[in-house]
Amino acid sequence: MKASKSSSGSIVWPLIALAALLLFNLFFTPNFFKIEIIDGHLFGNVIDIIKNAAPIAILAVGLTLVIATHGIDISVGSVVAISAGVVAMLIGGDLKGEPKYPIVVAMAAAVLVSTLAGMWNGALVSRIGMQPIIATLILFVAGRGIAMVTTNAMVVWLYAKPFALLGQGYWLGLPFSIYIVAFLVLMTALVTRKTAIGLFIEAVGINPTAARFAGINAKNILFWVYAFSGFCAGISGLVVCSTVMSADGNNAGNLFELNAILAVVLGGTSLNGGKFYLMGSMVGALIIQTLTTTIYAFNVPPEISQVVMAIFVYAVSLLQSGKFREKVSLLFRSKEVEA
Repeated sequence: MKASKSSSGSIVWPLIALAALLLFNLFFTPNFFKIEIIDGHLFGNVIDIIKNAAPIAILAVGLTLVIATHGIDISVGSVVAISAGVVAMLIGGDLKGEPKYPIVVAMAAAVLVSTLAGMWNGALVSRIGMQPIIATLILFVAGRGIAMVTTNAMVVWLYAKPFALLGQGYWLGLPFSIYIVAFLVLMTALVTRKTAIGLFIEAVGINPTAARFAGINAKNILFWVYAFSGFCAGISGLVVCSTVMSADGNNAGNLFELNAILAVVLGGTSLNGGKFYLMGSMVGALIIQTLTTTIYAFNVPPEISQVVMAIFVYAVSLLQSGKFREKVSLLFRSKEVEA
């Protein structure tokens, strides 16, 4: 019961922030909530926000578990580029749309390579004992080079139409990428909340030494959590590649790691490890994409847009801080006493 209350409390401020953004757009952005049906598919700003948030939301699923262990993975953006590069090169650029290898095989290979990249990070953290930020920094840098080598330092274009389903396709009127996110979140939630794995992850994040004395294999937990983060990055890479039907080793997934980490933190999962909130991370991803869409709608200059986003994120982070709210409350109380 306590965990339920904690979970609901952690998501309150992200939901308020998202609601505030939507309310602002309701009054100041014309036709923001207008939704049209074209060829049986739903189109509109709200649909675009959910669709465009999908790659970050997928990354946030894996990063939520990593951060819950008091770790960090800054290599996911580079792994996205690797995944996109592998699937693009295996499918090929035949103008007739004939892939070199079956699309399913190409997709499986890309996700496998990405998972191996995550396992590499996991081995460095759990077996070698490297600090997570240093271990993942190695792949953050080297991953871009690997992606560039994979694509021969070129933008690889794809013409196999079935592959476009992941990022551009629709099912039952909604973008197909939404279902990918929903399925991944559902499966992750079932595994972490209906089994003891979630408790093991939280225990390792709170105190790995105590967890080890309690019989939890902390090294294995860390290893597979980073492997899962790589897996999620691989899925995200497929969606990114499918959306633009191309792979660019230099730019694919660029800065995705920062937005994904931000989504997790905005969703209520602390960088200090311990409790994690998958749904909060999804709300965080929606906040980031909604804010980005709002900034674009008002034609905010690029040099100012990042400042606007930083101020908003800073405000939400302060509201999430119990200590900050307590200090503000004490300040108002002292003023009332003086009055």
